[in-house]
Amino acid sequence: MSETNFAEQERHRIEAELADLRRRRDAMRAELQGDAGTGGDRGDAADALQRAEDLAGIDEQISRLAWLLAGGNADVPGQLPNGTEVTLRFPGDEPVRMRVIHYLEETPAGEEDSTLTADSPLGLALFGRRAGETVTYSTPRCELQVELLDIELPGA
Repeated sequence: MSETNFAEQERHRIEAELADLRRRRDAMRAELQGDAGTGGDRGDAADALQRAEDLAGIDEQISRLAWLLAGGNADVPGQLPNGTEVTLRFPGDEPVRMRVIHYLEETPAGEEDSTLTADSPLGLALFGRRAGETVTYSTPRCELQVELLDIELPGA
């Protein structure tokens, strides 16, 4: 396997997600082919169209993950690298550990609060910052602050 820009654990997670997406894609294709010869009403046609759109989305995600595994770099200038780990303390809360991602992914149940997209207001505000800094960032509703307790770049 070629060299990648993310940790071994991340590679295994992406490989597992890729395998799951391929299984789902194959099952959806089989369903669509099975439905192709049957007649139906407009509701059936709309359902088939929605499943075809879902299938296209799965194919797109498969391509993106395969690209990453082949050594593609999802890092974007001005954003934290994919896989960066940060520990933050929001006012009045306990510290929370989060992983920076650059693409939408299927986040395992219960881990939704532990991911942070690199292009979110908070993700962008953390770029170039150091542990110990208080970071101010803007949301659609207001400005917020968070204390950056720790930051670990992938491969560091």
